[in-house]
Amino acid sequence: MLPVPEAVHRAVLGPARRPRRAEWSNDGGRTWIPARVGDADIRADRGAECRYSTSCELLGVPLGRSGVNSVATQVRLFQGIAAPRMDVAWIPAGVYVVDDVERTRLGASVELLGLEDAIRGAKLPMARTIGPDTAGALVDPLVAEALPGRVVSWRAGADPDTAVPQFVVDESRWDAISGGSDSSGTSTGIAPAVAAEFFCDARGVPTMAPIPTLDDDVVWRIPYGVALVAPAERQSAEGLVNLWVISGDGGDGSAAVGPVYVWDDDPNSLTYAGPDPVGDPLAPQRLDMPWVRLRVERYSSPLITSAVQAEAVGRAKLSDSLGVQSSLSFTSICHPALEPGDVVEVEVEPGAWQRHVIDSLQYALGAASMSCTTRTTARRTL
Repeated sequence: MLPVPEAVHRAVLGPARRPRRAEWSNDGGRTWIPARVGDADIRADRGAECRYSTSCELLGVPLGRSGVNSVATQVRLFQGIAAPRMDVAWIPAGVYVVDDVERTRLGASVELLGLEDAIRGAKLPMARTIGPDTAGALVDPLVAEALPGRVVSWRAGADPDTAVPQFVVDESRWDAISGGSDSSGTSTGIAPAVAAEFFCDARGVPTMAPIPTLDDDVVWRIPYGVALVAPAERQSAEGLVNLWVISGDGGDGSAAVGPVYVWDDDPNSLTYAGPDPVGDPLAPQRLDMPWVRLRVERYSSPLITSAVQAEAVGRAKLSDSLGVQSSLSFTSICHPALEPGDVVEVEVEPGAWQRHVIDSLQYALGAASMSCTTRTTARRTL
C-alpha cells in the first residue's frame, strides 16, 4: 500500500470529497503542467506488463510538438481524499506514457500506459553481453537508459546484491529485467532469478519487489456490509502448480545447479503435494490420502547460480501458482492507496474472514467505489 497518513485510512470509510487532478510533462518529468481531467478509469493489474493503464480525458490541453503527444509526453494522475476539516491528501494514481491521443472538442482523449512501456519499447540496437555483477548493478543502468533520471527501488526481500552471471541480451531490455526467454528458448530475466517481480508503481518508481505471499502483513481489513458489496467467489485450476522443479546451468562449463524441488507441504492445503512427492511418491497411497494430486512445472535459468537461490525462486513461484485457484471479486469503498500485491482481509460473510492478495483493481478517478480481484490458498476443512 502506498504510504498515506492515518487520517486518510479513516477518511476513506467515511464521508469524504474525492477531487482529482492531472499533470503532463514533455521533459521527462522535470516540470509538470497542471491539466483538468475528465473521466478516467484507473486499471492496475499484477499480471500485465504495464501494471497501470487508463483511458482518460484531458481538458483544455494543447496537442502537438509543444503539447500532449504520443512521443514525449508523460501524464500523472492523482486521486484526492478530503474528510471534513481535513486538507486534501493527494494519492498517486499512476505515471504514464501516452500510447494514443485524439483531439476532442474539450481537449484530448488519451490512452495511457505505465512507464514499463518505455522500457519495453527501448530494445537494444544490438545484442549485449552483461555481467557478471550484482543484480542491482545490472538492473539500474538497463532501466536508466530507457527512463533517464529514474532510480530503481529495491523493496525489502528483493536482494540487489544477488550475484548474476554473465549472459547475453539479444534485443529485449524488458525480458532481461523482468523475465522472458532468449532466441534459444532459455529462460532469462533478472527479476525471476532473484525471486522478485519488476514493475513501475503508482508514483512512477521502477520497483523490484519480492513476490507477495499470504504471510505478508495485512494492509487493510474490509468488513462485511460496510466496505464490501456483492462478493463473488470463483475457483479455477488454470495456472495451478504445487511442485516446482528449479535448475540453473550457465552453459559455461561451471557446475549445474539443481534440480531443486519445492512443493506445497501444508497438509491442510487443498493443493498439498504429499509429504515427499520426489523421494516417496507413493506416500499418499500408503497414508490413505486419495485427494493428493500433483501438478508439476519446471523452471530453468542460467542466472540461477546456487541451490539457495534456486530454493528462493521455487518458493516465489509456488506462492504465485498456489493462490490462483481460489479468487474473490468484490466491490468496495475505494481506497486509492491500495496496490496490486497488497494483502487484505475480507469478511466474505458475517464472522468469516479470509486473507487475500490483491491481483488487480479498477476504479474511476473521483469515484467512491472500486472493484478488486484477489487470490488466496484454499485450505482443507478438517
